[in-house]
Amino acid sequence: MKHLADFYKMKEDKIPISMLTAYDYISGFIAQNSEIDIILVGDSLGMVIQGEESTISVSLKDIIYHSKIVRKGADRTFIIADMPYSSYHIDLATTKRNAFSLIIEAKANAVKIEGGNSQRIEVIKSLVDSEIPVCGHLGLTPQSINKFGSFKVQAKDSEAQDILLEQALDIQKAGAFMLVLECVPESIATTVTEKLTIPVIGIGAGRYTDGQVMVWHDILGLSCITPKFVKKYIDLKDIIQENVKIYNDEVKGKQFPMKQNVYFPIDKK
Repeated sequence: MKHLADFYKMKEDKIPISMLTAYDYISGFIAQNSEIDIILVGDSLGMVIQGEESTISVSLKDIIYHSKIVRKGADRTFIIADMPYSSYHIDLATTKRNAFSLIIEAKANAVKIEGGNSQRIEVIKSLVDSEIPVCGHLGLTPQSINKFGSFKVQAKDSEAQDILLEQALDIQKAGAFMLVLECVPESIATTVTEKLTIPVIGIGAGRYTDGQVMVWHDILGLSCITPKFVKKYIDLKDIIQENVKIYNDEVKGKQFPMKQNVYFPIDKK
């Protein structure tokens, strides 16, 4: 399993870091056997697993459950678990208790928190002081959907980019070991990556970050929506649907099961 020092060294040596979301045993197993550096158990499960329109409804219990089963399939991979909406917004004592649950009960190696305002910085400091590794997240922060109004590119003007860079530096100073940048112009993502000493992982942030993270369902063609920044490596949704239809047709046509699929078959006249 890689550790924090390994990720710093990868940035220093300009070795790209691969991160992939996973939500269950088999996705964790495949990610680990594909030598993915980091698995993210993201609150994106609210949309791709639960069918919700945003990540807001995902609970801490949901993240704990999915992190635990991912760990069963990926026992040697560094796992970051998202802290879902409202799990770090109330007070620091509740936040630490929730984060400890993700580390102890869910067996994650680190947690991820969205945002970079002064309140978030205090949260990061508090968790790091409690020996909990924290990954920051700036740009498009899906838990802020009610503020943004829609999922769209962030930090498009110079003022917003200055704020983004300032918050990224504050997150690093607070002790975060890594930063995710989502849906921002390539230019500001490049600047942030160059200014920070901690690794910067992009998702829709261009080519020059220290690594990339993608959603499991997106790269496999299992999502209903494909953002511009996604590369669909295979279209499994159509392949699966075609074969499920074949199964249905064979059951209806009494072509399945066949004799070779039966234990101790009999000849019925």
